[in-house]
Amino acid sequence: MAVAILFFSFALLLAIGVPVAYSLTASALATLIYLGLPPIVVVQQIAAGAGSSSLLAIPLFIFAGEIMLRGGISERLIALASALVGHLRGGLGQVSVVSSLFFGGVSGSAIADVSAIGGAMIPQMVQRGFDRDFAVNVSITAALVALLVPPSHNLILYSAAAGGGLSIADLFAAGMLPALLMTAVLMFTGWMIARRRNYAVEAFPGFSAVFTRLVSALPGLLLVALIFIGIRAGVFTAVESAAIAVVYALLVTTLIYRKLKFADFVEACTGAARTTGVIVFVIAASAVFGWLLAYLQVPAAAVDALRSVAENKFAVLGLIVAILLVLGTFMDLAPMILICTPIFLPVAKAYGIDPIHFGVVLILTGGVGLITPPVGSVLFVGTAIGKISVAQTLKTIWPFYLAALAVVILVSFVPAISLWLPAALK
Repeated sequence: MAVAILFFSFALLLAIGVPVAYSLTASALATLIYLGLPPIVVVQQIAAGAGSSSLLAIPLFIFAGEIMLRGGISERLIALASALVGHLRGGLGQVSVVSSLFFGGVSGSAIADVSAIGGAMIPQMVQRGFDRDFAVNVSITAALVALLVPPSHNLILYSAAAGGGLSIADLFAAGMLPALLMTAVLMFTGWMIARRRNYAVEAFPGFSAVFTRLVSALPGLLLVALIFIGIRAGVFTAVESAAIAVVYALLVTTLIYRKLKFADFVEACTGAARTTGVIVFVIAASAVFGWLLAYLQVPAAAVDALRSVAENKFAVLGLIVAILLVLGTFMDLAPMILICTPIFLPVAKAYGIDPIHFGVVLILTGGVGLITPPVGSVLFVGTAIGKISVAQTLKTIWPFYLAALAVVILVSFVPAISLWLPAALK
C-alpha cells in the first residue's frame, strides 16, 4: 500500500501540473505519514541529497557552458560546421546536426544546445527556403547528441544516483561513440528528407576556409579534450575539471575571442544560478524519494517482477527500455535519472548488464522523451524558436524520431558501442 501511495501521489501531482521537485517531496511526505515515520526524515534526506561534494561539478559545468554560449563559441562552431558539411544536400540541416555535436561538448545539455544552435540555425534555414517543420525537426533531434558528449551533467547525475561508485571518465568515454552514431544517423535522415524535398545545395567553401574556421573554433573545442583527457589521465577529478573549465572558458572568451562583456558575464551568472537551482532542488527532492524506494525494497521487487516475465538480460533490457520510453513522455530527464537509477540499476546488475552501458542506455532512452509530448522540453523550446505549433511538428518528425529510436535499440543491444572505448583507454 505504501508503494502505491508513493507512486500514485507522485503521478497525480505531476498530472495536475505540480513541479517535479514539489511532487517528489509531497509524495514522499505522504508516504512517510502513512508509514508512521517522522516527517523530519524529509528534511534530513533533502539536506543529504544536496550535500554531496561530487555534485559540485554540475553547477560549474553549467556555468562554463553559459560563459562559452555568451562568449562567441557557438558562432564559431556553427561556422566550422558550415564549412565542413554545408555543401551536402540540405546543407544547413547538416550544419545544425554537426554544430550540436560540437556544442554538446561545451554545454552538455540538450536544452542549452537547442536554444543556442537552434536559435541561430532555425531562422537561417527558414530564411534560405527550408520548411519550418524540417528546420525544427532536425534541430531538436540533433540536440539529443549533447546528452552524451562530455561534459554531460546527465552522466554525472547518473553516477551520483548510482551511489558515486562509477567512473566519470568511463561514463564520458562510453557516451562518445553513441553520440557519433546518433550524429551520423540523423545526418543521413536529414539528407534523405532534403533530397526528397529538393532543397538547394551550397558550394563547398574550400579547404582554406575549413582550416581558418577550425583555427578560430579550436580554443572552444579544446575544452572537451581538456576535460576528458584530464579526468581520464587522473590529473584531476570531475569537480576539479569543472572548475578548470570555468577558468578556461573565461580566459578564452575574454582574452582570445574578446566577446564576453561584463553584462554577458552577469547574464551567464544569472542563467547558471537559475539552472543550477532547478537541478539541485530536483536532486535534493529525489534523495528522500530514493530513500523511500530503498526502505520499501522497491528495487528488489522490480528484480523479482522482471524475472517473472523475462529470463535473459536482453529481454529484461528491452522491457526496461520500453518502460523508460513511456516514462520519458511525461517526466523530464534529470528526475527520471534520479528516480529510475535506484530502481532499474539493481535489475541490470542482477542480469549481468554493465552499469556503464546501462547508464548510456538510460540517458539516451530518456533523451528521446525530451522530443516527445506532453512534457518534451526540447520539443517545446524548438517549436517556440521555430514559431510553429507542436501539432505541425509532430506530423513530420517521425523519420527523425524513428532514427533516434533505431540508435537507442542499437546501443542497447550492442553493448560494445558504449563499452569499447572505455576498455580501449584503460
